[in-house]
Amino acid sequence: MPGAFDAWLLLLRDHGTKSLDVVLKYAIGYAEHGHPPVEKIGATVETVRELFETEWTSSAEVYLPGGRAPRPGQPLRNPALAATWKRLLAETARAGDREARIDAAREVWRSGFIAEALVRQSRRPTRDTSGERHTGTLTEADLAGWSAAYETPVTYDWNGWTVCKAGPWSQGPALLQQLALLPQELPAYGSADYVHLLIEGCKLAMADREAWYGDAAEVPVAELLSDDYNAGRRALVGAKASWELRPGSPGGRTPRLPAQAYARVEACSGRGFDPLGAGEPTVAELPGEPHVGGDGRTRGDTCHLDVVDRWGNMIAATPSGGWLQSNPVVPELGFPLGTRLQMTWLAEGLPNSLTPGRRPRTTLTPSLALRDGVPVLAFGTPGGDQQDQWQLHFFLAAALRAPVRGALDLQGAIDAPNWHNDSFPSSFYPRGRRPGSVTVESRMDADVIEELRRRGHDVTVAPAWSEGRLCAVARDPETGVLSAAANPRGMQGYAVGR
Repeated sequence: MPGAFDAWLLLLRDHGTKSLDVVLKYAIGYAEHGHPPVEKIGATVETVRELFETEWTSSAEVYLPGGRAPRPGQPLRNPALAATWKRLLAETARAGDREARIDAAREVWRSGFIAEALVRQSRRPTRDTSGERHTGTLTEADLAGWSAAYETPVTYDWNGWTVCKAGPWSQGPALLQQLALLPQELPAYGSADYVHLLIEGCKLAMADREAWYGDAAEVPVAELLSDDYNAGRRALVGAKASWELRPGSPGGRTPRLPAQAYARVEACSGRGFDPLGAGEPTVAELPGEPHVGGDGRTRGDTCHLDVVDRWGNMIAATPSGGWLQSNPVVPELGFPLGTRLQMTWLAEGLPNSLTPGRRPRTTLTPSLALRDGVPVLAFGTPGGDQQDQWQLHFFLAAALRAPVRGALDLQGAIDAPNWHNDSFPSSFYPRGRRPGSVTVESRMDADVIEELRRRGHDVTVAPAWSEGRLCAVARDPETGVLSAAANPRGMQGYAVGR
């Protein structure tokens, strides 16, 4: 289900103050008059040029105007998207007050001209990763019968903080499990003992993610976060790196994983798996072109944003799922549908099995953290399976290190050398797993790297600024001072205040 629009409008209706016109005028302006695209969009489009020009022609109209890929500094326009938002405003103009108009827009999305276009798109035969053309399964009833809703977050209390995550239909509780696995006394920050501890705890949490997380079965979250369970799991962390996939047995239950979860898939042997942490969905291919992008991989990425206002209202969001190279643009609307359904398993009886009416387990995992019940920190990152690895190190760095001018050192926590491991199955095809692997930034202390290798970790040293895509905002509850920081690592990160 394409649910992001409804979720944003539900938040706008219940927690916002602006009208639909005010909110959408910026989107209309960027789509109609253009915006300067980020540097890498042009290179990404070039990797799928032939697919767009021969099969996904609606995508070519948007991303290859006049036959040319987008270039930095030259406006990229999307007239079809601008027309979609203008028509939405026109059809809801007489709906009533602010809230009524927002609800009317939600209704247009689920049963009006937008829904009609989405269903038409689903019925168009489209070439996909099989190399063949297939139609989709989205129906009018699917769209009409669904709406966004609120859920209680999963939380864990650690060292005076309450960390909030989405439920186990995401990978969010894996960050909480990593916190629950930490001992009372932590090793020195940044030491080999510290990095080893976090890597080994991550392996245990992610093994549980594979065995227990999903939306197709009840997930024993309380047991997974309980003191007794984590005391037993903590005892599994030894002096040497583990190369095994070791899911636990919360409440005495027997873990069950698909056989493929134990398979070792080397880096670069299949699309969608990248030891440097891209790990985003694959693209369709043309016959005779098994390696779209040249090296067999297509690097895509998610977005993340955090916002806090003067009153302490705070949001963390990780929008993702409509990669331009993963699904053709709906010609009447100007945007593609998402591809997250690929993250389910086809084996039956698993928490993440493909099941009607259930969500695929997603890697998207924004974070909020409170002190004494008051929201203090919002943070997150793109990065597929790496998200809750990078976020854990960031959060600990922010929580444990000395403050700057009395506030959290957000930028220092983001800039600190980071790492990730691929010892568990990737959420993306071909579900790659590299037991014992750790990828670290070259800025990590050489002695720490050598000690990790001595302990049995298979260490890859990556470029100096390659691990992490984090951004964060914070509000000091005593002074009301707002702060923000953003990632400097080769992507597009901004911290802005006004």
